[in-house]
Amino acid sequence: MSTVINRDLIEQITGRNASDGDGVKLKRVFGGTGAERFDPFLMLDEFGSDEAADYIGGFPSHPHRGFETVTYMLEGRMLHEDHMGNRGLLEPGGVQWMTAGRGIIHSEMPQQDSGRMRGFQLWVNLPALEKMQPASYQDLPSDAITERPLAGGGLARVIAGTLHLADELVAGPIIGKSSDPLYVDLHLLPEEQCDLPLPAQLNGMLYVYEGTIELIGSQQRSGLGAGHLGRLGEGNGISIQAGPNGAKVLLIAGKPLREPIVQYGPFVMNSREEIEQALHDFRSGQLAS
Repeated sequence: MSTVINRDLIEQITGRNASDGDGVKLKRVFGGTGAERFDPFLMLDEFGSDEAADYIGGFPSHPHRGFETVTYMLEGRMLHEDHMGNRGLLEPGGVQWMTAGRGIIHSEMPQQDSGRMRGFQLWVNLPALEKMQPASYQDLPSDAITERPLAGGGLARVIAGTLHLADELVAGPIIGKSSDPLYVDLHLLPEEQCDLPLPAQLNGMLYVYEGTIELIGSQQRSGLGAGHLGRLGEGNGISIQAGPNGAKVLLIAGKPLREPIVQYGPFVMNSREEIEQALHDFRSGQLAS
C-alpha cells in the first residue's frame, strides 16, 4: 500500500464581486490572469442572490469556442438554449455540461422573477487537438448525479470523474475527458473529518461555499471559510475537517494540459492567430456552422 501524502494549502484566494451577462451579479472565484495556476481549469464563478434584480437579466445569446462550461445549480431555475436546437431546464441539483468545441452560440435565462437563485459555473479548457471538435451538450438532472454517503455521515455528490470511497470506485456521470476532471460537491456534518485520495497527477483545489473547514496537510493545518478557494500542493490525498456548523465544499481537480492559454472573452485558444480566426468566424456567421 502506498504512503498517503496529504496535500497542503499553497494559495488561498478570495472571490471578488463582478457582473456578467446582462448585469448578473456574481463572485468570480478565479479567472483571467494567471490561469495557468489552475490548469486545466480557466474560471470559477459563484452566483447567488435573493434579489431578482441581481439575476433577472440572465445571459442572453453569446458565443464560445475552445473549452467547456459546467453549470451546477443549487437553487432556482435556468433555461439553456443553443444554436443546435438544444433546450434544457436547469433545476436545483442539476448540471449542464456544454462542450463549445469549434463554436456554440447559447443563452442561459432565469425561469423565475422572484426567489433565490444560486449556483456555479466552471470553465474547463480543452487540449489543442480537441478545440475544434463539434459542439455538444449534456443535460444532467439532479437524480443523474452520483451520490454516496461519507464515512463520517456526510454526503458526496460526484458530478465528474471517479472517486475512491471506502472500497468502492464511484464514477460521476461525466467521465472519459482528456483532462480527467474530478468535480465533487462535499456536504460535511459539524466537525466531520473527510479523508479522500486525490491522484498525484491532478491539480487540485477546494472551494468552500458554506461553513468552514480545516485542511490537514502533511506539513501544516490551514483554515478556509465560505467564499474562499484553496489551491492545493503536491500529494496523493486530502484530509479536511468541517467546522462546528458543518461545511459544503467543491473539490475540483484535473490533469494539467500544459499548453499555451490565449483568451479573448468567450474564446480560449492556443495562439493569438487562432483568436483572430475565432473573431472572424463569429463576425462572418461561421463560428457555429
